[in-house]
Amino acid sequence: MSAILLDTSYLISLADPSRKHHEAAIHYLREALRRGVPLYLSAIAASEFQVKQAVTDLPLRNFEVLPFNIDHAMTAGLLMRDLRRDPGDDRGAVKDDVKLIAQAVCQSITHILTEDAQTLVKYVRRLNDLGQCSLKTILLAEGYDTAWFNDGQRGLPGT
Repeated sequence: MSAILLDTSYLISLADPSRKHHEAAIHYLREALRRGVPLYLSAIAASEFQVKQAVTDLPLRNFEVLPFNIDHAMTAGLLMRDLRRDPGDDRGAVKDDVKLIAQAVCQSITHILTEDAQTLVKYVRRLNDLGQCSLKTILLAEGYDTAWFNDGQRGLPGT
């Protein structure tokens, strides 16, 4: 794992102790910091978070803020050309997810940390299948797993 892009849904779980996956969000943050894995906060995710809660409530000193630049915009447009949105999926949410994916691609970020299996994970998989990217999504609903930090290797049972 070279770097992690933080999705808005991850940020919400991180900031809200009452959320179901808050503990997993905390564990991923701590382990990434312990191992020196860069954590990127997209300006897009920051703006989405700011709608309901101040982005300054986040531990910003631990994140590298990633602006949305022209190369990200061009890549997002190309990805959208190849991607078909499911009829029930919110157009705006899909567009923002594709922008995040484009940022990850342009910045050579290998992983996206999210709680959003309904859209982001689904569209990352589709774009991976189309050969447009090779991102890995870490889904908070699956719980914390150190294997993400060990190239998929898990420890032996009982160790």
